[in-house]
Amino acid sequence: MKIIKAVYDFLVGDPIILTGVVVALVVLAILNQVTALRSLQIISGPLLVLAVLVVLIASLRREIRPK
Repeated sequence: MKIIKAVYDFLVGDPIILTGVVVALVVLAILNQVTALRSLQIISGPLLVLAVLVVLIASLRREIRPK
């Protein structure tokens, strides 16, 4: 279990980042799979970049908030 936690801390380090990126990827997968939403496939790249930026900013704000 220590090895798994060490790899997690090295790759992600924060559960907010992990859940945010996973949610963004699930939304993008839904956009690509549902035929009614195929027209939104064009914005999938900028949407991924925006989602990751929002998640990273949220994580950073949590770190710099005074305790």
